[in-house]
Amino acid sequence: MADANWGIDNDYATLRHVLLGKPEHYRWVDAGPLTKRTLQNAHKTGVEFDLQTAMAQHTEMVRIYEDAGVTCHYLRADEVLHRNFFARDSSCMTPWGALICHMQLKCRRADYVTAIEFYQSNDIPIWKMVTAGHFEGGDLVILKPGHALVGYCGERSEQEGSEQVAAWIKEKGWDVEVVPIPALFVHLDGLLVPIEENLAVTCLDALEPWVIDWLTTRGYDFIDVSFKEAKGLGVNLVPLGNKKILSMKGSDGLNAKLREHGYEVYDPDMSMFTLGGGGVHCLCQALDRDPA
Repeated sequence: MADANWGIDNDYATLRHVLLGKPEHYRWVDAGPLTKRTLQNAHKTGVEFDLQTAMAQHTEMVRIYEDAGVTCHYLRADEVLHRNFFARDSSCMTPWGALICHMQLKCRRADYVTAIEFYQSNDIPIWKMVTAGHFEGGDLVILKPGHALVGYCGERSEQEGSEQVAAWIKEKGWDVEVVPIPALFVHLDGLLVPIEENLAVTCLDALEPWVIDWLTTRGYDFIDVSFKEAKGLGVNLVPLGNKKILSMKGSDGLNAKLREHGYEVYDPDMSMFTLGGGGVHCLCQALDRDPA
């Protein structure tokens, strides 16, 4: 893997290497607001978990990455760590190396083990390890070089953990803000994902007005996502670079807006994962993107 330049200074330029997992031991469990809503309403909706369907959906997602020229890497599957394939949260990549996170859910608390194994076995530098409070990778949004947001809802990332991460990034001279978010969205990447310099997909109705002002005064514009699509993880997409975006089936309004803006949109059915707590952004960790 000598061709990789580990680290990212943005989350929208051409993606070269991505960290995924293998959902071999996946099952739906009560893991916060998203899965709880699925399980509590299953007697009315009729939705059921099917591992083979989940594996097929994951395989289709991998195919899209590979067709776009992205090299896929994988966390080790573990029967006990049965949700570690949501690779966004046990660690996150920064310009300075990997940040190892401190997860709150009991069923995910030890996911850091396979994350550390991956980075060490591939000689990828580990920059920091969160210690002040719980913090999960979906709450670090690197907007562009010099700008980042760090979220927390309390049920997953906590204010203390997010403030520790923000302080480390501020020490690097970056403009950083800590953002409280509604627990319904779990992580900040359920509410805001940059797709170009100064352009982000977001649900404006769910962001605090002062956060919108913070972004606007720094030159950001938005593609707005309806509250209905956002609570189904519509915001949780992955820019591949070169005006290509990995979105998901069901985000019909957003996908139409993206196409109107000239993007080539891939929208596979990822329902076994969105109903189980995470979208395509939750399933990946960008390891190497072109510099912004």
